[in-house]
Amino acid sequence: MITIREIKRLLPHRYPMLLVDRVTELVPGERARGLKAITCNEPWYQGVPDEAADEAYHYPWTVLVESWCHVAGVLVAWEDPNPDVLSGHAMLLGGLSDVRFHRPVIPGDVVEHRVELARVIGETFVVQGESVVGDETVLEVGRLVVTMRPAEQLPRTAARRAGTTVT
Repeated sequence: MITIREIKRLLPHRYPMLLVDRVTELVPGERARGLKAITCNEPWYQGVPDEAADEAYHYPWTVLVESWCHVAGVLVAWEDPNPDVLSGHAMLLGGLSDVRFHRPVIPGDVVEHRVELARVIGETFVVQGESVVGDETVLEVGRLVVTMRPAEQLPRTAARRAGTTVT
């Protein structure tokens, strides 16, 4: 079991965007499973009025996908952790495809994200998987491409696009 303390050693994310509570299974180079407990105390529910219909509490799809990606990040970063994205290597999302949403997730649900490593090419990783609540699939991810890049190159690239000089 990988707890939140260890997850923070692997990922740069923090509240309110650290979206995985625990990793329950990790087989390096193969697969990972992680849990996200959905509660009504999350920031996306802040503006929901008391009299709102139940549909107003559907967990945002984009945040559910991001949560799944955090478990993928733990799998990818496990053997070479670097939560300080300003040094070492930075983990970058390269692309996401074949995503299917099956049913909304609501407060009280505990989502289990299941991620499998499909392919590794150098420092690029292709992962796939699903998210379930109980034995019901709520999300499928056909492919996520993640790549690792030297962090020191990233600020220079951004600065060059902005027309400034980095020393």
